[in-house]
Amino acid sequence: MHIPNHFKENNIQKLQQYIQDYSFGLLIIADEGGIEANHVPFHLTHTEDSSFGILQCHVSRKNTVWQRLTDGQPVLAIFQGPDAYVSPSWYPTKKETGRVVPTWNYLAIHAEGTAHAIEDPEWIHRHLQQLTDQHESAMSEPWSINDAPSDYTERLTQAIVGIEIKVEALSGKLKASQNLPERNREGVKAGLKENGENRGLTMSQFIK
Repeated sequence: MHIPNHFKENNIQKLQQYIQDYSFGLLIIADEGGIEANHVPFHLTHTEDSSFGILQCHVSRKNTVWQRLTDGQPVLAIFQGPDAYVSPSWYPTKKETGRVVPTWNYLAIHAEGTAHAIEDPEWIHRHLQQLTDQHESAMSEPWSINDAPSDYTERLTQAIVGIEIKVEALSGKLKASQNLPERNREGVKAGLKENGENRGLTMSQFIK
């Protein structure tokens, strides 16, 4: 991913938080079998032996991608945050010079690492508990995997395979009009809010 210096996010804690906030990602593998991308929810955990963290996800046993994940298989996980079209009409400098064009603001995080498949039922059950708890925590009545009959969840667990990725590199790009003069940034922020789209409203919060 090409990242100009003014759009580069170097803070590892922020990148990890973005992954947690936008945890539905894209798992990409490229080997002699070709390139494959799968859209899956991830759970990020922290360990003492990995400063970047461990990513965990799962796929259907019928999805043969897990069979390509031998121990240490290089993979790429991509996480996409908010994005929004930026109109040049929001720039105050448009009236002065006319030297403005449309662009797009967005947040993207790339996590590179080595992956392996996990078929251990206890690991998968624990992973599903963590993943569910992560997304149910904000619910008024959080659902737990233990709320379902154990024979039912055990049967479903047998139908999936876990994937664990030791993250070895994190890169983040936050394109939020940082390269523009302050008044143009303020114009973009106001324009996104006035436009009223949810993703634009979220993107406006990243503009300083």
